[in-house]
This record gives sequence, C-alpha cells and structure tokens, in this order.
Amino acid sequence: MNAKGDDRQGAALNTDLRKFLKAVGISSQRKIEEAVEAALKSGALNADSPVRARMTLELPDLGVTHVVEQDLSSGAD
Repeated sequence: MNAKGDDRQGAALNTDLRKFLKAVGISSQRKIEEAVEAALKSGALNADSPVRARMTLELPDLGVTHVVEQDLSSGAD
C-alpha cells in the first residue's frame, strides 16, 4: 500500500478508536456512578472507602488483553 493509503487507513482507525473510547468512557462512568450511588444508599459502601475499578480491554482477533486497575474515591465532596 502506498503512503496515502496508509494515511487513510490510519485516519480511519484513529476515528474509530476515538469513537470506541468515547463510548467506553461515557458508559463506564455512568455504570460506576450508578453502582457507587446504590452501594452508598444501601450502606454496602462507606463514603470514605475507596472502590477498586478494573477495566479489561480485549482484542480477541489479535490475542491482546490489557487490564487497567485503580482505586476510586467513593465519598461525596
């Protein structure tokens, strides 16, 4: 493939990747907020307790798995 073809393919991947990450970010944030709010209301979680979050990205066709973990603050500001 020529350089222009590579540029177009790279641009298409970049666009699709941005759309995917935006969808993941928005839907994941909603899910986390809903779960933390419900746990706080039910008493299953204290406002000063962190919540461990784990996101697993899989590219099954490429045999890739990537895990990101982080503690999130659950307390009200």
